[in-house]
Amino acid sequence: MTVAPLPTVVLDARFARELPELALAWQAEATPEPRLLVLNEPLAAELGLDAAALRTPAGLGLLTGTRPPEGATPVAQVYAGHQFGGYSPRLGDGRALLLGELVTPTGELRDLHLKGSGRTPLARGGDGLAAVGPMLREYVVSEAMHALGIPTTRSLAVVATGRPVRRETVLPGAVLARVARSHLRVGSFQYAAATGDVDLLRRLADHAIARHHPEAAAAPAPYRALFEAVVDVQASLVAQWMLVGFVHGVMNTDNMTISGESIDYGPCAFLDAFDPATVFSSIDEQGRYAYANQPVVAEWNLARLAEALLPLLHDDQEQAVALAVESLGTFRVRYTEAWASGLRAKLGLPAGLDDAVATPLLDEISELMSGSRVDFTSFFRALGRAARGDAEPARGMVLDLAAFDAWAERWRAVGPDADAMDRVNPVYVPRNHLVEEALEAGTAGDLGPLERLLDAVTAPYDERPGLERYAAPAPAEFNAGFRTFCGT
Repeated sequence: MTVAPLPTVVLDARFARELPELALAWQAEATPEPRLLVLNEPLAAELGLDAAALRTPAGLGLLTGTRPPEGATPVAQVYAGHQFGGYSPRLGDGRALLLGELVTPTGELRDLHLKGSGRTPLARGGDGLAAVGPMLREYVVSEAMHALGIPTTRSLAVVATGRPVRRETVLPGAVLARVARSHLRVGSFQYAAATGDVDLLRRLADHAIARHHPEAAAAPAPYRALFEAVVDVQASLVAQWMLVGFVHGVMNTDNMTISGESIDYGPCAFLDAFDPATVFSSIDEQGRYAYANQPVVAEWNLARLAEALLPLLHDDQEQAVALAVESLGTFRVRYTEAWASGLRAKLGLPAGLDDAVATPLLDEISELMSGSRVDFTSFFRALGRAARGDAEPARGMVLDLAAFDAWAERWRAVGPDADAMDRVNPVYVPRNHLVEEALEAGTAGDLGPLERLLDAVTAPYDERPGLERYAAPAPAEFNAGFRTFCGT
């Protein structure tokens, strides 16, 4: 049977062309036996790609980078970064490639990027490969985040390579194809600044403005406006993480995007029992990236971006620092506003409710949750039932019943909107025990659990019969000592 060739896919090389100092031309390693594990057909349609064609050998060649389109210039991106607080002057895509940028049918520009495509000159001793499990994790978590309305890189496909990967054991290898508004990071600016080449730094900033924050170009001080735009989108993003109980796990500066999208779902997880000190990452021994620390770390990372941008903010160093400090000072205000607004929505508080009434309700519910270690997702969803008059499901999760009753009486008195609450409080998130179950099965060749999990978390607000286990907390024995791993 004749297999139709892959329809023409045009990938620009804008990043490589405009910023050659940050791009190393490279090719993906061969895949001995490529096999499609999961394909995001709705995303393919959004990108203007033919899903059926992506399933062909030519399509798998695109998704693994082994047969890039004619004219494409795959590159490994160069960047620096603070990793767990320690500065690394040269990091970059050690096991990843930017295939290029494509234009969607609606005219939007998107990166097509690979992870696990082989060792590059930036691999720093790594093998450049990825295992099936971690790539499936990124797929399911990124698509769940998208369904929750949180800005994120998207997963297009996971392709098994047929190549074994050596970690603690030998595992089947895979390549993830993902899509982003761009892969510009705080670390990209740190690298450019460290070279001392102000022209490179300016070209990078201009590239970022054009791709993500075009309104900054018309501002009296465009580069300060760029910085403030990044502060804004990151304040909003981290607030959204906190409002769904998401723990990124490795908030290094090379994992913070200029676009405001979530990126690099390695040792990430969602809260079960609410504890602000929760850490899931196996390598975060000091708790630097604990749930409650995420806003503080985001501000710290943005300070590093400000340092990198100083030569563009003002010719005088002292004045540049003063401007950067002033702009960075808006982060806490904007984060607090985004958090409070989101929590008001989760509690169904009416618009215009006076802060003198709303603020105690917000503060006290957080204290009740922490003191009782309630299941984060279930508790907020149960509050929707409480707003309709059935308080027992939520009340039963709290240890201090008197405190809950007093809070609930004042809360119900303001008239919470239960339907509005259900639109922002998910029933289904990628619960850690279900993710682990799906990854273990997928690694062994059974994709059924992954498909069922995806079905639940990609429609997170719609409670459906038959999906009860996807809304239930993990068994107590699972949570004890649960850790996630980055997969390298």
